[in-house]
Amino acid sequence: MDDLSARTPGVALTERQRIAWLRLIRSDNVGPATFRELIHQFGSAEAALDMLPELSRRGGAARSIRIAGKADAERELEIAERHGAAFVGIGEPDYPPLLRQIDGAPPLLAVKGNRTVAAAPAVGIVGARNASISGMKFASLLAREIGRVGYSIVSGLARGIDTAAHRASLGTGTIAAMAGGLDNPYPPENIGLLGELTEGQGLAVSEMPFGWEPRARDFPRRNRLIAGMSLGLVVVEAAVRSGSLITARNAADFGRLVFAVPGSPLDPRCEGTNGLLKDGATMVTTPDDVLEGLRPLSEPDLFTPPPGAREPAEDIPPALRLPPSDGERQRIAEALSQVPSEIDEIIRHTGIAAASVYLVLLELDLAGRLQRHAGGGVSIAPD
Repeated sequence: MDDLSARTPGVALTERQRIAWLRLIRSDNVGPATFRELIHQFGSAEAALDMLPELSRRGGAARSIRIAGKADAERELEIAERHGAAFVGIGEPDYPPLLRQIDGAPPLLAVKGNRTVAAAPAVGIVGARNASISGMKFASLLAREIGRVGYSIVSGLARGIDTAAHRASLGTGTIAAMAGGLDNPYPPENIGLLGELTEGQGLAVSEMPFGWEPRARDFPRRNRLIAGMSLGLVVVEAAVRSGSLITARNAADFGRLVFAVPGSPLDPRCEGTNGLLKDGATMVTTPDDVLEGLRPLSEPDLFTPPPGAREPAEDIPPALRLPPSDGERQRIAEALSQVPSEIDEIIRHTGIAAASVYLVLLELDLAGRLQRHAGGGVSIAPD
């Protein structure tokens, strides 16, 4: 696994670019997909920031778009530095390589700890917060043995299975994906574990700002990070309606292997994992089951995907594009409904050039009038 643990290639952002990236992703109506499209359209975050007011106006925004200020971004970088953390861009060497490959990967990640852990191939281990003693023992066994071979162990710092997986892999490498800011770990009783992790062979990551207290809707985003960073995901115990099953669905959507540990049909904590097995997940009764399943995927070229967003060299202006006509905007808007459509379908239906379609969708997005869906579909936002 030594070759796989080498740092991945990438293009380092300048400090000026990092500030512009942070401002852009913290501005209103700019999510990861919109961020990438803005960089693609205008070449740099600075150029995109200059265009935001005009784009949102052309998209029909009811009010001026809020753009994160330079002072706010500089303050957030200073806070990160005071906490011993940093922001890593999606095209930089320290960004988790597999996470780059997923739709909606965060353009910037706040990271704290040993960044080399992110370069190793990773296995996610998740499960019930109210885990059984036997479930936690088995999660520890899996994390310890899989970690010894050279994999990093990814989990969500939650109670139960997550805690057991992190503790068992503190010495070999573990990554904690967090739902809130890096300074707001949840649950509070794992503050000590987070400290052990970041001061040793571990890494904490979050896409949320410092000071952000996690809310219920933030945990599914955290689950996407766990699935996105992992070659495979092991679910040890999970109820039918649980965050662990959301993580498993994410992993399957990303083309990652899903493993599940069987359990008693009488235990509600095993109902979800037994359901995964019925749906085709790989059964796990020993660490070797996971290692054998992952062996065909553990090739070096899997860990050097192209970066998901790049900035050109500074002082090179982006290519100029003529804005679409009002008639083209109207045709594109009329083609949309509250039912998601693929962008290729919109291009074929309207007969308008792809570049113009993408730009109009970007305008609608920044005006808050567009919804983006998993898989790349878009729909008009409900009034």
